[in-house]
Amino acid sequence: MDRRIPVDDRTGHRIVPETIRRSESRYGNRPTMKDVAARAGVGLKTVSRVVNGEPGVTPETERRVQEAIEALGFRRNDSARVLRKGRTASIGLVLEDLADPFYGPLSRAVEEVARAHGALLINGSSAEDPDREQELALALCARRVDGLVVIPAGDDHRYLEPEIKAGVATVFVDRPAGKIDADVVLSDNFGGARDGVAHLIAHGHRRIGFIGDMPRIHTAAERLRGYRAAMEDADIPVRDSWTSLGVTDPARVRPAAEAMLSGPEPVTAIFAGNNRVTVTVIRVLAEQNRRVAFVGFDDLELADLLQPGVTVVAQDAAAIGRTAAERLFGQLDGNLVTPERIELPTRLITRGSGELPPAD
Repeated sequence: MDRRIPVDDRTGHRIVPETIRRSESRYGNRPTMKDVAARAGVGLKTVSRVVNGEPGVTPETERRVQEAIEALGFRRNDSARVLRKGRTASIGLVLEDLADPFYGPLSRAVEEVARAHGALLINGSSAEDPDREQELALALCARRVDGLVVIPAGDDHRYLEPEIKAGVATVFVDRPAGKIDADVVLSDNFGGARDGVAHLIAHGHRRIGFIGDMPRIHTAAERLRGYRAAMEDADIPVRDSWTSLGVTDPARVRPAAEAMLSGPEPVTAIFAGNNRVTVTVIRVLAEQNRRVAFVGFDDLELADLLQPGVTVVAQDAAAIGRTAAERLFGQLDGNLVTPERIELPTRLITRGSGELPPAD
């Protein structure tokens, strides 16, 4: 039996059966760009242009190259690209809580921008722990990510100064960085909260409660400030019993809401500082024998299907993520040097719960 492998007279390359090529790819002899060029009948530079998404290749030639890539099981050698360009084509995203619905569209938007730039996204959750945030961010830097998008849990980010000086592009999201000057993309938390509370006031409410997150968190403090500003604009003094800040666990939020709704002069409306607070407050309000007006900061799934629908101050999480990622790649391209604070507007969505009049 003749086991010799035939040679293509046109290219001079061996004609290797498909099964052998796939076996070589699987067991270590990875096909190269030269193999792709030979199979497609094009030059090496043409293959490089197709692999790297560069212009200058006709659709027909690109089709042949892509078919060769698929047939051979070729994969681009990113290690070689790192050595040439000094980049890993990867970025890190440090979230607060992967289970929080606010971060779903934000993370997806960051990933879409990264993919458009040929980069891989690696993310993790700090669980609102400053030490965990630092550990995770530095671990990503140790793996040589080109940039970081960080939702801060702590208030001191000087630990990132050496990484930033070394060229790691960094953008903070939802909350500013602490003790360093860096890009930040966030919502108008103060203005959104002020608008939401002013909406309740416009519908006749003067006893309005506020339940928010921990006061050390930037967003919680800004939303409380917006609440107080709206009340002050309407010349409504705020009683201490009308505000409650702390962890967003139902075990803390529920008694806070129940306390505001009881007593000789209970609140007639509640403003919730984020979507986790909103869920617990909605459950408490469902148990009341009177209708209480309600506005929440952050939209949530099925809010329009409740009776009444939940009026919210909505953030555009996708726009925040997209803006932050574009800013990050702008830094990497050398186009953005001076750090900026980018504040995106919120939107009041009226669905019924915020339009209820006072019950007494």
